[in-house]
Amino acid sequence: MKFFETILNEARQQSHVVIAVAAAEDQEVIEAVLTALQQQLGRFILYGNQEKIKKAILQYAPELFQDGRVQIFHSLSNEYAAKAAVRAVHLREATVLMKGNVPTATLLKEVLNKEYGLRTENLLSHVALFDAPHFSKPIIVTDAAMNIAPGLTEKVQILQNAVEVARGIGISIPKVAPIAAVEVVNPNMQATMDAAALTQMNRRGQIKNCIVDGPLALDNAVSMEAARHKGIASEVAGDADILLMPGIEEGNILYKSLIYFGQASVAGLIDGAKAPVVFTSRSDSAKSKLYSIALAICAAKRAANKRIWEE
Repeated sequence: MKFFETILNEARQQSHVVIAVAAAEDQEVIEAVLTALQQQLGRFILYGNQEKIKKAILQYAPELFQDGRVQIFHSLSNEYAAKAAVRAVHLREATVLMKGNVPTATLLKEVLNKEYGLRTENLLSHVALFDAPHFSKPIIVTDAAMNIAPGLTEKVQILQNAVEVARGIGISIPKVAPIAAVEVVNPNMQATMDAAALTQMNRRGQIKNCIVDGPLALDNAVSMEAARHKGIASEVAGDADILLMPGIEEGNILYKSLIYFGQASVAGLIDGAKAPVVFTSRSDSAKSKLYSIALAICAAKRAANKRIWEE
């Protein structure tokens, strides 16, 4: 997983990074936090059951309580932990929000809170980065966890979120393939109609900082041989950086297929908020959570630079 090592190295270069973890009393989360600290990835504020969190850390790395890189704040419930973690990011006491052992709905409720949340005018969407030994390069898949049946307007924002993450890890002009079952426009297949519209919007400058071409079927989006076999001439076909999935079912199935059938490693986050949200499944490994932390740190750097430029 050489590309993830590159991301880890990039994340190590970012100073003053603080990650706020909501409901950190989870073994996989604690393992990811400890590994991140060993990798010199910033500092952590852990919210949740203080006794359980402290016991887990003392078991593995008691020295962390002496160097100030870990703070623990007791929360009576998942709801309190989520609220406190979100507030920390809102107040800029933390740079990145991380989902621990807390239900997604509970955390998102706090993220979207109008008083102290992290909402913006942008749509929130899930962005997943995959890499595997047999991949020619890493691939971003979106959206596998947030938006159930996005229409064209939502797909524009989902695409833009994915592009921002891609640019945050050094892909300056990512190639985007809106995925459908076929690579031709069919009025009876909405995914192909949306893909064609996104392509035209990109060509007219309405969608920037990327190259969009679709519809493309999955095979000719990632395989040059498949694209040549079907006679597709395109800058994106066979070389896509981002696979824009038509809906949550397709995105989720591809996400899990890459992990369980393709033996790929994954990093996942939610983009579109004021700060990246490390958002992984409870079944994801500690290594995936570590990669997600690194990806979020890189995304946070780009978001901060963009905010400074805009201000």
